[in-house]
Parts: sequence; C-alpha cells; structure tokens
Amino acid sequence: MKGNILTPDGWIHGMLRHGAVIEAVEGHEVDPAANQDDYILPGFIDVHVHGGAGRDMMEGGDAPHVVAALHARHGTTALLATTMTAPVDDIERALGAIGAACRARGPGEARILGVHLEGPYINAGKLGAQPPYAREATLDEVMRFHAMAPLRLITVAPEIDGHLDLVRAIADAGIRVQIGHTNGSYEDGVQALARGAGGFTHLFNAMPGLHHRAPGMVGAALAHAEYAEIIPDLLHVHPGAIRTALRCIPKLFCVTDSTAAAGMPDGEYMLGRQTVHKCMGGVRLQDGTLAGSTLTMDGALRNLVSIGLPLAEASRRVSTHAADYLGETRRGRLAPGCHADFVVLDRELNIKSVHIEGEPQ
Repeated sequence: MKGNILTPDGWIHGMLRHGAVIEAVEGHEVDPAANQDDYILPGFIDVHVHGGAGRDMMEGGDAPHVVAALHARHGTTALLATTMTAPVDDIERALGAIGAACRARGPGEARILGVHLEGPYINAGKLGAQPPYAREATLDEVMRFHAMAPLRLITVAPEIDGHLDLVRAIADAGIRVQIGHTNGSYEDGVQALARGAGGFTHLFNAMPGLHHRAPGMVGAALAHAEYAEIIPDLLHVHPGAIRTALRCIPKLFCVTDSTAAAGMPDGEYMLGRQTVHKCMGGVRLQDGTLAGSTLTMDGALRNLVSIGLPLAEASRRVSTHAADYLGETRRGRLAPGCHADFVVLDRELNIKSVHIEGEPQ
C-alpha cells in the first residue's frame, strides 16, 4: 500500500508492506502537504460503542457482529462493545453474545477486544441516558461477568459506598476502571485515581463541572488525569472545552458513544431499555437529554482537524492513545510486527479503504 504513511516517528512517503501483520514501512520522511497522495493512518480504536446500523449491543444475538461491521466501514478496526445499566439478566444476555463475538470476528467486522461495562455501578443521580438500574458493585459479580466476556473497562462512580476499595481490586485484576456517571467531588476523583482508576468516561458529560471553589470531577480530570475519553461530535462538548482538555490531559482520546442510530436515518431506536430519537444530527431521550451519539470515528477525526488539530495529532487521539490505554501494543500504530490495521483516506479525509489484520474490508 503506497502513500503518505503515519508512523510512530512521523510521516513517511512510501510503501506499507503487510500480511496479517505489518512487515515493513519503506520510504523517506515527508511533509504530506507536499504531494497529493492518500493518507495511510493507523486504524481507529473506539472503547465506547453501544450500537450502530439500527442494532444495540444489549440486544444480544448477532447485534455485536452487525455493529462491528458498521463501524469497520468507518475506519474502526478495533472496539469495546459497551453495555448499559440494566437488570442482571439483560447484562448477562448481552455479555453472552459479546463474548462469542470476541472469539470469532466475522467478515468485514472490526475486532471486538472485549467489553466496556458502563454501569450498573454508577450514581443514580447522574444517569444521563442510562436506565434507572444503578446499584453498588461487588467483586464477585464483576468477576462473574468477566468470565462471560472479557471486561476491559468498567465505569464506576467512586463516591458510592465501597466503590473506592473496589476500584483497587478491579484494577489489580487487570481491568481498567474509569470514573463516570458520578456526582463525586474533586477529592473523590483524586482518591479514585490513587486507588488505580485509569481515566474518565466521556469527560464533562454526566459528572460535576468545574467551579473555582468546587473543582468537581472535571477539575480532578484536568488536574491529574493522563487519560480520559471525550466525545468530539461537537454536540456533547463545545470545541473550546475540547481544546481545554487537550491542553490538560496528555493522552486524551476520542470515543463515539455511538448508538443504534449511527449510520441510520432519523427516527426511533433503542438504547438498552430506553427509546431514543435521532434528529438534527443528535440522539436524545424524549425529554431532550443527549443519549449517546450518531458519531463514527472517521467523523471524529475530521472534527478534530476542523477545530485545529494537525492530522498526525488527531490520528493519535482516535487510535494510538486508546491502544496504549488498553495495553494493546500491537494496535494503534503502523510499525513492523503490529497488526495490519490501517485506513486509507483521501485528501479530504474521507475513507477510501480499511484493512483489519491485513484483510481489506
């Protein structure tokens, strides 16, 4: 594959040679503005995907495969299937289907690396669009879920009784913990980070904001986090707030928080047990509350560039930083020995082709 290739050391104009893994990147350093060849970037990695193509991860059945195929068409080569706050039976049904999809990637599908368990271990006062089934976590339940499908990431409200101790236990088990859907204070956030929490779920959304006398959970993130998610659909977060977070959080990375409405026309869709409405480019509950998004990662990349990020930095925010966060050292970068996960974009940053583990999609 020939073009302007973004490597860990910068842009190279030349050839990417690969099978299932990258064999060589050959060429010379280049300013990609100096020619009109295509861009070749690491495949996008999305750790917060609820749905797409009219299907929701909580449905079970073949929904994870359908969702993974939709996002692959938009450049996502690996993702975490994300659940909703729900009764145990609903979560177990979803985990059964996701676990099977993790073991067997279908043709044209993004690789499902595991699960982002977004709830039920959240604050009932900060549900956002989550259904009202929040409850306290137990390590036994977490590990039982983990046996059904690999939990890679869990969103937790640390201010709930017992959750600070649980953050350490979950982190020690090798599962990333994020702070989110929380009414906790700045101090709660700092303590959770000290116990092993690794980041923040959709920064700014469903958490107390920043005030100069009460910095809140956003203040804890801006002051102390190395990693955090952000939804760059330009609806969930103002571009100025995105730029603030970029200056404060070294490895801020993008997620879509996409719903079944992604890739679909305006209308009604399901998000867990909630009915959501797609209109005017957004997804909302009946009362107007934002309820996930219609974003795909190619759109996220273009939005970052539109607010002033260089393409190389935008690429890291939709790929490399998320890979590093999950410990996926062979994804999110174009270098020999890594999975041949890459996207080819034209000069307007539209997808021309997607390769997942060497296979064109």
